[in-house]
Amino acid sequence: MRGLRHDCVGDWTLPPEPRSVARARELARDQLESWGMTDLVDTTELLVSELVTNALRYGEGEIRLRLLLDRTLVCEVWDGGHVQPRRRRARDTDEGGRGLQLVGLLSAAWGSRRIPHGKTVWFELGLPEEGSPAPDAVEALLSLY
Repeated sequence: MRGLRHDCVGDWTLPPEPRSVARARELARDQLESWGMTDLVDTTELLVSELVTNALRYGEGEIRLRLLLDRTLVCEVWDGGHVQPRRRRARDTDEGGRGLQLVGLLSAAWGSRRIPHGKTVWFELGLPEEGSPAPDAVEALLSLY
């Protein structure tokens, strides 16, 4: 956080309830639009949904969402659970289990780390360059099947 201007950080705390997923998408969208990063909105909303849903499903307590704009866009989702996420291979008939695969496909990097009172799961997206298209979320989704 040191060295980042205050207006390059979005930081919110969300209650541990299902409606927080939609709220997290809304917050991310609004923040990216205020930064002029509209090319990243769809991908970021999708990946934020995955991480916040996982925090609800496998974490504990309040959820914290943070967006950092620097040379890349970094999104962090914190919760009070200690179980680290793991990527798994979903079968064709499975209804879930593809979220972290999607995060891996659409982000430049992702990971998790333990913190004193839980964990942080994060992803990083490259900033769009002039004339360079954003990652195609539909193509990434289709590639999972």
